[in-house]
Amino acid sequence: MSPRICPRNTAITVTPETFYIGEPSKEAILVVETARRCLELGIAEVKHGKRIGDIGAAIQEYAEGRGCSVVRDYVGHGVGREFHMAPQIPHFGRRGKDKRIKAGMVFTIEPMINIGGYRTEVMDDKWTVLTMDRSLSAQFEHTVLVTRDGREVLTTRKRVLVNSEDKPWADVGPLSSPAAWNAKQGKTG
Repeated sequence: MSPRICPRNTAITVTPETFYIGEPSKEAILVVETARRCLELGIAEVKHGKRIGDIGAAIQEYAEGRGCSVVRDYVGHGVGREFHMAPQIPHFGRRGKDKRIKAGMVFTIEPMINIGGYRTEVMDDKWTVLTMDRSLSAQFEHTVLVTRDGREVLTTRKRVLVNSEDKPWADVGPLSSPAAWNAKQGKTG
């Protein structure tokens, strides 16, 4: 993953990305592309008046439907003058539950998806996190501003990510990867 700090006005944002190294296994492709699609589905749920649980439910339903799991120990979060602030945005949950999403909110959606179980453990360095069963894991993240009529993704890129979004199997979407989506559709700009 490659974090990229993006100051925009007075908020601080970060957007990790997952890359393929060498020839990926079928399991690696499954977990990476499931994580990528989960981010797209989570972003699609962001609308004024909906509930935070709708985001997590969409992510969890898709991931588990593909035989993957969703990490519970780390969630999305509000972004503003502080890097991690309320509200928390779980990537699992039930539709219609939790707080209402309101125009003006800014938060991250950052699902961590595993091939195996959802449990994790922090190593002795207090930074490195591994899946408890040592299975493969992938993550993508964006920072989203809620508007009256939808959302604006604040951390989209202007270029296709090499060794990630450029792969023929990359399951890119227009909300989370507009440059790659347009490239796959044969559009420019």
